[in-house]
Amino acid sequence: MRLTTRPAPSRRLHSLSQLPPAWSVTIVVGLLLLIFQLDRQTASAPVQHLYYLPIIFAGVVFGMRGSLLAALGAIVLYHLANPALLTFRYEQADLVQICLFLGIGLTTARLTHDARRLHLLAMTDDLTGLHNLRSFEARLPALIALSREQRSSIAMLVFDVDRLKSLNDRHGHLAGAEAVRTVGQLVGARLPADAVASRYGGDEFVVALPCCPQFTARQIANDLCRAVSALAPVLAGIEFPAGTISISIGIATRAFDAPLDADEDTGNALFKAADAALYRAKEHGRNQVWGQ
Repeated sequence: MRLTTRPAPSRRLHSLSQLPPAWSVTIVVGLLLLIFQLDRQTASAPVQHLYYLPIIFAGVVFGMRGSLLAALGAIVLYHLANPALLTFRYEQADLVQICLFLGIGLTTARLTHDARRLHLLAMTDDLTGLHNLRSFEARLPALIALSREQRSSIAMLVFDVDRLKSLNDRHGHLAGAEAVRTVGQLVGARLPADAVASRYGGDEFVVALPCCPQFTARQIANDLCRAVSALAPVLAGIEFPAGTISISIGIATRAFDAPLDADEDTGNALFKAADAALYRAKEHGRNQVWGQ
């Protein structure tokens, strides 16, 4: 496998959702008040349609609750800008406008929810719940950049499940799949919060650890090895003793305390080094950590 470290294409929904909440609230309120002033001066339908903008923005950033609050805010300001509506004597166009405020808010929130769910599914490994390879490759450049900015190190772990073929042959592929799932879930639960873990093959995993020196990376890898080996898993309805599952891990680290080589592909170089270390761990008996 070759890891690419090109930045992922921009995703507008994701970018908007990453804005600080205070900024997002300020944008929504500012837009509502600006449109209110224009509505009060003109009382024209084209201007009133502009209320859709903060409603849509709030739906994208805050979801259902945000879009409904923005829609209610737009309805209130729409009444204040057109005092005749305060007597609740609505014309048909007014009722349509109010319904549109609510409808656009609900529709935006629903579409945003579905888009985020689809994005999550597209970036998640369905067996283990970890990142898939596409998501890992998209996240890796930022982790490398962070480690470089901090003048720290980035570590990469590459590992797989020992003797999985034997488990498949003896107990069936369902048991093998559940072994892989068990390992993936344990890894996801035990890694630091800033780590990014991915299953990139059948039983093959890769983990990136930003701002992580070699000593810490080895501690993490040893902890994973011990935790997996200590499991007494239930696979395909069969109870197995501790030690049934084990993993071998290869480590590679890159310290950013020296100038970066212009031709260096850090992500790919780390993966190759960690993958080579994994094979050394296999050669020396499995269920162990190898590399630097």
